[in-house]
Amino acid sequence: MTKIPDGKMPEAPTMSDVARRAGVSAMTVSRALKEGSHVSKETRERIMQAVNELGYVLDQSAGSLSSRRTGFVAAIIPSINNSNFSDTARGITDALEGTGLQLLLGYTNYSVEREEELIEAMLRRRPEGIILTGGSHTPKGRRMLEQAGIPVIETWDRPAQPIDKVVGFSNGEAMELLVETLAAKGYQRFGYIGGTTARDTRGSQRRAGFVRALERLNLPADRLISFGVPPISMEQGAQAVVNMLERWPDTQVVLCVSDLSAFGALMECQRRGMKVPEDIAIAGFGDYEIAACCHPRMTTINVDCYGIGRQAALKLTQTIQGMGMPEAITVTGFRVIEREST
Repeated sequence: MTKIPDGKMPEAPTMSDVARRAGVSAMTVSRALKEGSHVSKETRERIMQAVNELGYVLDQSAGSLSSRRTGFVAAIIPSINNSNFSDTARGITDALEGTGLQLLLGYTNYSVEREEELIEAMLRRRPEGIILTGGSHTPKGRRMLEQAGIPVIETWDRPAQPIDKVVGFSNGEAMELLVETLAAKGYQRFGYIGGTTARDTRGSQRRAGFVRALERLNLPADRLISFGVPPISMEQGAQAVVNMLERWPDTQVVLCVSDLSAFGALMECQRRGMKVPEDIAIAGFGDYEIAACCHPRMTTINVDCYGIGRQAALKLTQTIQGMGMPEAITVTGFRVIEREST
């Protein structure tokens, strides 16, 4: 995000900026942005091109506010029924307590197109800051965020080109650590279960980390099963492990994109009379509560979901309240939790 010399956030583009870029009056821009208005197609297209180039978002609250203070911040997460992201949202909420700021929460269902819609809808109401999950956005979504004039915190990732500030970790490095830990125990024939699309960019990064680690260890890295649209369910994890064993029956250990898919795989193996970990070992990702409660208990990666949300909200409020300039990037930790499933 571009900063002006004194370190303050840049002003968001205005309707007048759009008008100047499009070569029309502000009134014409206002009419063009309203449904059912009578503006020529050519003029409307020129205005919309200016809107997209500037990252302009119509301010629905402008008529009722005398200042930029709105009293709320926004957060966008992939899913509300995933305990990891629920913990992150709880961390945000707890950190906002006592600040006078309220949280507006939206979820994308792992779709960057849906994220773009949410970004625009939330920015129209002028939040004082916004927290996002991941560093992958549509070009339009990124432009809107860069031009919003508010603090932006990207979490759960370490994007190569951050928009503003980051609180996260490398999903690829975390999966590499899991592979290396299990390889040190003597496992050599690894399989991986993930989704069928790239909608879950963090899942794609974990898969890439799995491949990198095995290639570095000179072990086969081709036992990859893509099954189900993210987020992968327990049932899909069960079906995926069947595919894995049909193709590579001598697989020694299966790593899954999440604990939910790993639990489904574990249950399916037990239904088929296979002992875990004697016949096949299974590991997940995320350290969900189910990983510590199933039998056998599951090896996984803990990434401190609650802490990510809390640190992101603290960084956001420090910036909003002018309490110094927090570090641009906070790298959060991860660790392998070894349990009986491996």
